[in-house]
Amino acid sequence: MYAIVEIAGQQFKVEKGREIFTHRLEGDVDAALVFDKVLLVDNGGDVQIGAPSVGGASINATIVEHLRGEKVIVFKKKRRKGYRVRNGHRQYLTRIRIDEIKL
Repeated sequence: MYAIVEIAGQQFKVEKGREIFTHRLEGDVDAALVFDKVLLVDNGGDVQIGAPSVGGASINATIVEHLRGEKVIVFKKKRRKGYRVRNGHRQYLTRIRIDEIKL
């Protein structure tokens, strides 16, 4: 059984027991979360597609940890002008564990 759910503006394919990384969410570690914006549910071949979301379906999750992602280097250059700029960025992330998919 899996579901497609919208979390923090992004869509994720989730299954029970799987851990996913999302943009930073509000809440402490071990806090329970409920996501109601379920777009699709596949229950062993029985597919329910929402318009825009599946009625009565929800995802229960738990915050595992808050962390920062890998460093991404942003390098800008204009040739023959001597212009070079180098910046780094680390995205704030939250790792959540999917506990249950309710229909």
